[in-house]
Amino acid sequence: MSESKHIHSAVAKLYNTYPFPPEPLLDEPPPGYNWRWSWIAAYAFCTGRKPAQQDIRILDAGCGTGVGTEYLGHLNPDASVMGIDISEETLEVAQQRCQRSGTTNVEFQQLNVEEAQTLEGQFEMINCVGVLHHLPDPAAGIQALAQKLAPGGIMHIFVYGELGRWEVRLMQNAIALLQQDNPRDYRQGVKIGRKLFETLPENNRIVKREKERWALDNQRDACFADMYLHPQEIDYNINTLFALIEQSGLDFVGFSNPEFWQLERLLGKAPELLEQAQSLPERDQYRLIELLDPEVSHYEFFLAKPPLPQWDWSTDNDFLAAIPERHPCMEGWESQNLFNADYELVSLSQIEFKLLQAIDSNQTQQQSLREILKETGTNLTQARSLHRQKLIILTPTASH
Repeated sequence: MSESKHIHSAVAKLYNTYPFPPEPLLDEPPPGYNWRWSWIAAYAFCTGRKPAQQDIRILDAGCGTGVGTEYLGHLNPDASVMGIDISEETLEVAQQRCQRSGTTNVEFQQLNVEEAQTLEGQFEMINCVGVLHHLPDPAAGIQALAQKLAPGGIMHIFVYGELGRWEVRLMQNAIALLQQDNPRDYRQGVKIGRKLFETLPENNRIVKREKERWALDNQRDACFADMYLHPQEIDYNINTLFALIEQSGLDFVGFSNPEFWQLERLLGKAPELLEQAQSLPERDQYRLIELLDPEVSHYEFFLAKPPLPQWDWSTDNDFLAAIPERHPCMEGWESQNLFNADYELVSLSQIEFKLLQAIDSNQTQQQSLREILKETGTNLTQARSLHRQKLIILTPTASH
């Protein structure tokens, strides 16, 4: 058996033993949301505007037990969603999950991510979360997915970061040393790992990190096994991450948690130092941020296949001519106090609330923002505020 097939076999056995993620199956649509799984919201994040097309194809590459696939199906009712995974047992759970919650626009196929090019057609949106770092050859995986991404399409990726998972790697290696005779007995590995955490001193660095960061999730054996017993894992830093991105042949659009990657967050109190750092190439700025704040346990980001339009709405005339609608991902509407797409609490003024109500009812009327401001007696400043707080999404008119 080749090394690649050996690794695939070991990974499949892990997830057949512990289907992951072990989220409960529900008889209703999933609670909450993740805007990265909404085609409208993700496309608007990447381009600045609402996509023109809703009846797209979405690929969930390495879908696991279908937690993300279920969201993709419910958040994109006009799309057709395909989930692929290496584990037969995991796919059975995914199918049950989507059937029970009433997700009717999804289908599944047992397939390695590296073999994605065998799928028919292309996809406007590809979701690949927590997968590439578990492949024998991540470059082959991301290249296979890039082949299936339609021109103008976007891909959301999540991979592990080495700096924030340093203690995890130490425990992985320790368990592996103690389990050399039977490394693929994952249930035995969980017992060994849990015994280690029980036995080590409370002030042990690995124990402290587990308690402060991972322990709640790791109460479940499937989560513990995924973290500490995985037979294949490659952790990245900014330099190795962008080397992987370059191998994809796709364009880097940006991190989907951009607030973390702002130099001002770390150097805002030292203007001269901030200015010096901002003069660095963008990639070096990212590297500086992770060196100064080594909590980076993962990277989540968007790639795109050109051509991808870009709208920044800095020109007031373009902004006012656009057709606005309420952002599809928020919680607590219809209320003045709600959570936006980043799950940040937003408290609207009475006039902002009035404006957002008018925009919410604009789906059928398709009025421009200028027309809505005139009818509601609101102004550009209030509209800009809603846009900045990720409460509205814009569609440019044909003349702009």
